[in-house]
Amino acid sequence: MFDVIGSYAGDAGPHGKAVSSGGGGLPSVSGGLHSQPVITIPTSPPPDKLSVTTLVQGAGPAVSRGQEVVVQYVGEIWASGRVFDSSWQRHLPSPFPIGNGDLIPAWDTGLVGVKVGSRVLIVAPPASGYGASGAPNVGISGSDTLVFVVDVLGSYNM
Repeated sequence: MFDVIGSYAGDAGPHGKAVSSGGGGLPSVSGGLHSQPVITIPTSPPPDKLSVTTLVQGAGPAVSRGQEVVVQYVGEIWASGRVFDSSWQRHLPSPFPIGNGDLIPAWDTGLVGVKVGSRVLIVAPPASGYGASGAPNVGISGSDTLVFVVDVLGSYNM
């Protein structure tokens, strides 16, 4: 037996007020709210610290540690601009536990406090991503800075 806690369309996106498009040394983000965002990575070197920038400010409750979040996301490698993962390409928003160490540090810390309905840009240096070992199965080296655009669609106490 299971409980249905929510359902989301394959093109579900943020539902808040646009407040930024990134840029200023960070990637810029364009595209519609119901399709995979387009990330433009600058030619400058990536930041050496975790960066979380709100692009669309949602009006829902803030995500707390220990909750399950449902998100749409796309992840790219800063150096190559190559997409290595995307829920948009699968047409399937994804659930993840937040704040319990199951995710890369950038997500585990960067999504706490983000309001449901928001879109955020996360730039994760290696230490906030997959660390020195990288994730060779998806082509991420231990020196890769990762760029994510994450739409927080829902959060649930588990």
